[in-house]
Amino acid sequence: MPAKRNLTQGSIPKGLLAFALPLILGNLLQQCYNLADTWVVGRFIGEGALAAVGSSYTLMTFLTSILLGLCMGSSVYFSIQYGRKDPDKLRNGIFQSFLLIAVLTLLLNLLVYLLLDQILVLLQIPADVTDLTRVYLQWVFGGIAATFLYNYFANLLRAVGNSVTPLLFLGLSVVLNIGLDLLFVIPLSMGVMGAALATVTAQYIAALGLLLYTWHAFPELRVRREDCRWNKAVLKSLLNLSLFTCLQQSVMNFGILMIQGLVNSFGTAVMAAFAVAVKIDTIAYMPVQDFGNAFSTFVAQNYGAGRRDRISKGVRWAVFWVVLFCLVIGGLVCLLAPQLMGVFVGAENTQVIAIGVGYLRIEGAFYLGIGILFLLYGYFRAVDRPAVSVVLTVCSLGTRVLLAYTLSPLPALGVTAIWMAIPIGWFFADAVGILLWRRESRRGAPG
Repeated sequence: MPAKRNLTQGSIPKGLLAFALPLILGNLLQQCYNLADTWVVGRFIGEGALAAVGSSYTLMTFLTSILLGLCMGSSVYFSIQYGRKDPDKLRNGIFQSFLLIAVLTLLLNLLVYLLLDQILVLLQIPADVTDLTRVYLQWVFGGIAATFLYNYFANLLRAVGNSVTPLLFLGLSVVLNIGLDLLFVIPLSMGVMGAALATVTAQYIAALGLLLYTWHAFPELRVRREDCRWNKAVLKSLLNLSLFTCLQQSVMNFGILMIQGLVNSFGTAVMAAFAVAVKIDTIAYMPVQDFGNAFSTFVAQNYGAGRRDRISKGVRWAVFWVVLFCLVIGGLVCLLAPQLMGVFVGAENTQVIAIGVGYLRIEGAFYLGIGILFLLYGYFRAVDRPAVSVVLTVCSLGTRVLLAYTLSPLPALGVTAIWMAIPIGWFFADAVGILLWRRESRRGAPG
C-alpha cells in the first residue's frame, strides 16, 4: 500500500514535520522551474530578457493561484472526509471538483490568450521589453493545464497523508527543466521562447506522471460509476472551501500583480532587481507557507475526526516551528543578500544588485509576519471558515497596495516605500487574524 499518514494519531510534532518536509521540498523544487529560467536568461541572454521573464513570473503566479486555490480548497474537503472515514463522499468530491476545476482551467487558458495585449498594458511593460514578454507568455501559457493537473493530484495525495510522491515526480521534472533550459537557450539559441518551452515540457511530465501514479497506486481514490453524480450537499461544501480559497489566493496574487505594475514604472533596472529578489524572497519563506498548508491538512483531518485536543496542541507546536524558522532564515537572508543576488546577476550590474539587496534586507527582517499569517490561513481554511482567510488577505494586500502607491511617489522614499509596505501589511493581517482566532476560541471553536 502506498504511504499514507493519518495525522489524527501519534506524535504531533513528529507527524507535522514528517508530513511537512516533503511538501516543503516539493514546492522548493517547483520554484526551480522559474528560477532555472531566471538564471539561464539572466546569465546568457541579458537584462531585458530577465525583466521580461520576471514580469511574466508575477503574472503566471497570479493565474496559477486561481487553480491552486481551487485545488487547495478541494484538498481540505478531501482531508475532512478522510478524517471522518467516509470514502463515498471523498470519491464523489473528487468527481465533482475535478470536472469543475478542469472546465475553469480551459476557460482561463482561452481567456489569457485572447487578452494578451491588454495584459501587457495592465502590467505597464516598458517598450524595450514588450516583444520579449509577449513571446515568453505566448509559450508559457501553454503550461496552465499542466499546472492544474499536477496541483490537483498533488493536493489529493496530500489530503490522504502522502506528501512524498508529488515530491519525487516534481524532482524528476525539475532536473529535466534545467537540462532543457540549457539546451534550448545556449546551443540552440531559442531565447526566451526556449526558456518557456523548457518549463512547459517539464510541467507536463510531472503532471501526467502523477496522474498515472495516482490512478494505479490508489485504487480507493478511483471514481466509480456510482460516484459520478451531482450531490448538492457535497457540491456546496466543495464550492464553499474551493471558491473562498481560490479568492484568497487570487486576491493575494492580484495585489502582488498591482505591485509589479508599480515596480515596472520605475524602469528596467528596478524590474530586473525585483525579478530576482522576489524569487529569492519567495523561496526563503516558502517553507513556512508549505508548513502552513501541512498544518491545514493536520487540522482538517483532526477536525473531521473530532479531535479538538490535538488541534490545540498542534497550534502550539506549529507556532514554535514557524518562529524558529523565520528567525533563522530571515537572519541569513539579511546577511547574505549581496551573495544571493550575485548568483543570478553579474557583478557588473551593480545598480540591480544594490536595489535587490535593499528589498531582501527589509523583507528578511520581518519574515515572522508572513510565517504567522500562513498558519492563520491554514487554520481557518481547515475548520471550514475559509472566508476568514479572504478577510486576512484583503487586510494584508490592501494595506500593502495602499501604502506602496501612496508613499512611493515621495522622492525621499521611492521604491523603498514599496518594500516597506509589504511587512506592514503582514503584521496588520496577523493582528486581525489573532483577534478573530481568540474570539473563536472563546466560543469553543478548535484551537
